[in-house]
Amino acid sequence: MGGDQAPDMVLKGAEIALVRFPDLRFLLFGQQDRISPLLERLPLLKQAAVLRHAEDVVTADSKPSAAIRTGRRSSMRLAIDAVEAGEAVCAVSAGNTGALMAIAKIVLKTLPGIDRPAIATFLPTAVGESVILDLGANVECDADNLVQFALMGDAFARAVLGLSRPSIGLLNIGSEELKGGESVREAHQRLRDGVPGLTYFGFVEGTDIGKGTVDVVVTDGFTGNVALKTAEGTAKLYSGFLRSAFKSSLLARLGYLLARPALEQMRHRLDPRRYNGAMLLGLNGIVVKSHGSSDEIGFANAIGVAHDLCVNGFLPRIREELAALSAPATVQV
Repeated sequence: MGGDQAPDMVLKGAEIALVRFPDLRFLLFGQQDRISPLLERLPLLKQAAVLRHAEDVVTADSKPSAAIRTGRRSSMRLAIDAVEAGEAVCAVSAGNTGALMAIAKIVLKTLPGIDRPAIATFLPTAVGESVILDLGANVECDADNLVQFALMGDAFARAVLGLSRPSIGLLNIGSEELKGGESVREAHQRLRDGVPGLTYFGFVEGTDIGKGTVDVVVTDGFTGNVALKTAEGTAKLYSGFLRSAFKSSLLARLGYLLARPALEQMRHRLDPRRYNGAMLLGLNGIVVKSHGSSDEIGFANAIGVAHDLCVNGFLPRIREELAALSAPATVQV
């Protein structure tokens, strides 16, 4: 029931995902009187889904504390409960991010060795895609949090991007050893000294995100959210400039006709719907957050992220890496 165009967008997105991944099965949680008529128009999805009525809905302006306290019968809570009970292997929602994180943390709890969950997604770069985390779940982070984020980002990149040895970078205001706050410098030293299974590159700057210098960019939630929103805003700004330029004269419009195939290719490459689906990392279960303003194509991609995390064994992999990190070092004599 979450999202600007829900539930219609959610159902259409689920049917698109079902075409891509025919083995998917869905538990749909929401208001039956609104969902049932829509489901009748989607016969493929209807055959692969079970609808469970949920009277309550967590709204976009609901406070996380209120969603936890009064939303026990909400569609969001029931979906998370299904993951905790083992009825579903993952939950996908386009609803209130703060409420989703709070409910998921309370119900699923965090993995052993993880103090705080993080929000991660992937962005287009000059050489492919890169993972970036945290994107807003944790405004302030210590060195332990950042090292944990590096481990989770490594496992996420392996599962979603299919990378065998992702490179990890720590976002900073410069590449010099003395740059950045105390927690960033301490995390850098620990990662540089060696964490089992990780390929650590070192400090990276904001310009390295678009370059694709590393496969995983690690930062605190405040900086990550600002970086993400800045990238989104810059993309919209240049798209507006481009449209204005091509409308400026008859010659410019003729130029647009000639350049149209290349522009369409670029538009597809930068389409935010392709990168929809942020994982709530660090939970003892898989929860994927779709952007609230997404359409059905974007929501289908969020389901695709959840599918990839499940079939590629994300949770077992992250548990193994966390266990290796916490294991006592072997002393050789």
